[in-house]
Amino acid sequence: MTSNNTPNSRHARRSAAPARPDASTQTTTRSATTTSRAPVAPASNAPIPAPFAPIGRIPIRDISPCIENGSWPAKGTENEAFPVQATVFREGHDLFSCEAVLVNPRGEEVQCAPMVNTQPGLNRYEAWLTPTYPGDWSFFVRAWSDPVGTWRHNAEVKLAAGIDEELVLLEGAKLLERIAANVPADSTELALLEESTCVLGKQHLEPALRYQAATSQQIDALLERYPLRDLVTESSRFPLRVDRIRALAGSWYEIFPRSLGAYRREDGTWVSGTLRTAAAELDRIAAMGFDVVYLTPIHPIGTTNRKGRNNTLVAEPEDPGSPYAIGSPDGGHDAIHPDLGTFADFDAFVDAARERGMEVALDLALQCSPDHPWLKEHPEWFTTRVDGTIAYAENPPKKYQDIYPLNFDNDPEGIYREIVRILEVWIDHGVTIFRVDNPHTKPVAFWQRLLGEFRATHPEVLFLAEAFTAPPMMQGLGAVGFHLSYTYFAWRNSKKEIEDYLWELARESDARLRPAFWPTTHDILTPYMQHGGRNAFAIRAVLAATGSPTWGIYSGYELVENVPRPGFEEQIDNEKYEFKPRDWDAARSNGIQDLLTSLNRIRSRHTALQRLRELRINPTSNDAVLSFTRFSRPEENNGESDAVIVVLNLDPGNAQEAQVRLDLGPLGITPAGEMPVIEVTDELSGATYQWNDHPYVRLDPYYQCAHILSVKVLR
Repeated sequence: MTSNNTPNSRHARRSAAPARPDASTQTTTRSATTTSRAPVAPASNAPIPAPFAPIGRIPIRDISPCIENGSWPAKGTENEAFPVQATVFREGHDLFSCEAVLVNPRGEEVQCAPMVNTQPGLNRYEAWLTPTYPGDWSFFVRAWSDPVGTWRHNAEVKLAAGIDEELVLLEGAKLLERIAANVPADSTELALLEESTCVLGKQHLEPALRYQAATSQQIDALLERYPLRDLVTESSRFPLRVDRIRALAGSWYEIFPRSLGAYRREDGTWVSGTLRTAAAELDRIAAMGFDVVYLTPIHPIGTTNRKGRNNTLVAEPEDPGSPYAIGSPDGGHDAIHPDLGTFADFDAFVDAARERGMEVALDLALQCSPDHPWLKEHPEWFTTRVDGTIAYAENPPKKYQDIYPLNFDNDPEGIYREIVRILEVWIDHGVTIFRVDNPHTKPVAFWQRLLGEFRATHPEVLFLAEAFTAPPMMQGLGAVGFHLSYTYFAWRNSKKEIEDYLWELARESDARLRPAFWPTTHDILTPYMQHGGRNAFAIRAVLAATGSPTWGIYSGYELVENVPRPGFEEQIDNEKYEFKPRDWDAARSNGIQDLLTSLNRIRSRHTALQRLRELRINPTSNDAVLSFTRFSRPEENNGESDAVIVVLNLDPGNAQEAQVRLDLGPLGITPAGEMPVIEVTDELSGATYQWNDHPYVRLDPYYQCAHILSVKVLR
């Protein structure tokens, strides 16, 4: 059963920003950094060498962001600025300049940003560009020799020393004549150039006065409109795949639908919750400010080797089994568990979520129970061991007897087309996000192909990688197309670990991977969360909600569920193996539901908390106190800049105090002379303070573990 329930996209492509008028340039030499040459076929199976690429007249090297030498696109998001960096240099002492250029999907240059030398001596230049809508964009770096800047530098030195004065001023006159050639004939600015040229030739005047005539503010303004550039050199164009904002920023809430509305009869048997009873909880979830509701698998569950409570090997008759053991005679990945309802019920759930401003994310777990229809229809899709049995999933010493993994090397085309079909079924029913279970156990080439196809056919659909694995695999999955990823956030607990990780995600891996911060999941309950009580849950919620544009919680987090299964980093009575109805009224009175609501409200107010790349770490005098500033650029927020200062006590058991050394650069303040004063408002408590650049803080986790501060500059 299918229906056309794909939501009308609220992220339809908007028209591009007006392209910057082409600047008039005069070029004596123009060259590109690369040339196109067909590779010569080798005589043997030896690797094919890369084609020769001559260096440009103004060398431009080591451009970033760049994935696989520009073969794969870097990540971009609508209305999120990203940094372009390049090493630019030239021979001799003549001055040069460079800019980063953004090209929209129509091939139009829509933004040219001057690059600034951020590492003098290393000639590392940087500028920020901002794409404005989803699509396949590109960017490049343009450099040129600066004859005007070179002349001015030389003239100031020589005139001060009284060397070659007349020759220097004559050279200036010739430059003004070149500039005049670029100015329209009917422009009134020609008179300014002619007058300045005339003054340069008046030998009876002091050389300094003549020089001033050619370097006035009016001349500078004219040069802005009609720049003079020689030896213009452009780099290759590098691809940038721009996604809708939900690929970067969102607040996720995870549920097991069968637990919502489940109850136990007097005889001890269970009645499962349904998609309809789960929909009844959407008001509560939406009221907390979550905008993505994530459903663990809702498919039929096998009975062969079914796991019991807490992952025991023997299931009792009332045990529902793990929803990740997908498949039974009732169907597989394209079916709904009969206890949960029908596709009509699922459609109603999606509609109800959409009416409350939420998208639905569905688990995509590419594995099967022994009872999945694929075992009969396509036994070749699995691994047969030497004894003739099908291999179940293992991660020694762990064994997953209720799950058979797919073998992607057996009939890869058949498996691929079937998974595409399954995804289309759920997209037709309104799913716009897939949380992919264990993608790192499937071939990366499979994901690159699949994600590329769905970007072409369903560009609004997003894929989150649940890949708790080695960094090369995690970042590789992001590089080949996953929109966002789980991270190591849950295991980063010390101040130094957190600072380093925030910076890594914001400025080192940002072109490949978008992070999602989850303090706990249905599989993860770290020692910090086990032993820190309510305060630990509050601290990690604040850090997740402010440290990453996307964050999420597993249902029950608001109740501070922190009792572990002995010997494991997971909860006792794991919901994967049993029904788990909860007392939601207790979440407000005894839990942290109000805090979660406040965090999502604050996030919705601040563009700075919905962006990844603009981050400053603020040093503190106490290793138990963390501080950072997140901010956004004016072009990301309708011309308004935004900044949020976070100060957080990392110790769940004790009050901590510290002096914070604020980096005021994001606030547009460069400390000089009089001490700056800013007014900060704590959006958790409503309190307002006046701070300088080294405020003192004291945070008691039993009352308030953090400041989340909006900023107003007083002086």
